Amino acid sequence: MYTLNKESWNTRTMVKVSVLGVIGFILMLFDFPLWFAPPFLKFDISDLPSLIGAFSLGPMAGVLVQLLKNILNVVIEGSTTMIVGEFSNFVVGSIFAYIAGYIYYKDKNFKNALIGLIVGTFAMTALISVINYFFMIPFYAKLFGMSIEKIVDMGNAVNKRVVDFKSLIIYAIVPFNLLKGLVVSLVTILIYKKISPILHR
Repeated sequence: MYTLNKESWNTRTMVKVSVLGVIGFILMLFDFPLWFAPPFLKFDISDLPSLIGAFSLGPMAGVLVQLLKNILNVVIEGSTTMIVGEFSNFVVGSIFAYIAGYIYYKDKNFKNALIGLIVGTFAMTALISVINYFFMIPFYAKLFGMSIEKIVDMGNAVNKRVVDFKSLIIYAIVPFNLLKGLVVSLVTILIYKKISPILHR
């Protein structure tokens, strides 16, 4: 398992992580719902800085960027989900960034970057779908005194394929995360080589 080595914990690296975390937080502000997903699922590209960090500084740096981004969001914006949404965002983003960064960081080339992004996208989609089904959504519903059926109804209102809890996962959660992974991956591929020299100074 990759960990930050002693050299990685220098002030310059932590400043880079902090800057990327702030950029991630700013990108979180520009979120919007998608046509096939319930409104509590908001699309943004705030995972981009953590992927950049994971590629340039190592996979754990990507996780730290995710942590800082979500802490800033709670402190500055506040949480409308009693931190459930932010925790979910941290988990899914960290899975994505760590796996993609781990694969790329072992041998930095375009092929590994592509493999890392693809594997990271599918891994985060699979894991967050399981987590949402068994823990996150039931916990969210209990916390707010809602029934699972009401959450399903929110999905059905925008996506007629959503008729029960399982179909909510299959037709909303899964495509939402696949699309998010695809978009963020494409942007990462387009800009990483252009900005990586700045992060390696």
